[in-house]
Amino acid sequence: MALSKQKKNEVIDQYKDWLKNSQAVILVEYTGATMKNMENIRAKIRESGGEFHVVKNTLVTLALEASGYETPAGLLENSSAASFAFSDPAGTAKALSEAAKGLEAIKIKGGYMGIELLSAEQVKALADLPPLPVVRAQLLGVLQAPAGKLVRTIAEPARSLASVFRAYSEKAQTAA
Repeated sequence: MALSKQKKNEVIDQYKDWLKNSQAVILVEYTGATMKNMENIRAKIRESGGEFHVVKNTLVTLALEASGYETPAGLLENSSAASFAFSDPAGTAKALSEAAKGLEAIKIKGGYMGIELLSAEQVKALADLPPLPVVRAQLLGVLQAPAGKLVRTIAEPARSLASVFRAYSEKAQTAA
């Protein structure tokens, strides 16, 4: 179905808006995927704070170039879909790889982190990173550890002194 020039411009503007608002974009080929597969992928990515859309190669190429992205040859060939990570790139990449696990029809082509081009291997490495809440929890643990050790170190002399007093009082009670 041919699109009118006005409709094409609207689609390009929508793509540009998604690119501007996303922290990462992951491109996949979906040749042979069923609608049920695509809906499962959409649902998983939506849960991670992203969106998954089938895109028109020529129009998304125009949107990428207009937004300052590098578009290597071969990246946007065959059937293409894009996953836009609006909040957590690692979480979206993980959701996409989990949803596509076991589906031979879904192949990761590559993507973008910011405006930097990512290869398929880099996208897979991004998917292996822990999600943002886990990273925050780990960082908080690392930051709190020195403070906890300091508190224990400061409290230790008082604890030792209390143990000495208790031992003397117990000794005095047994002697009396």
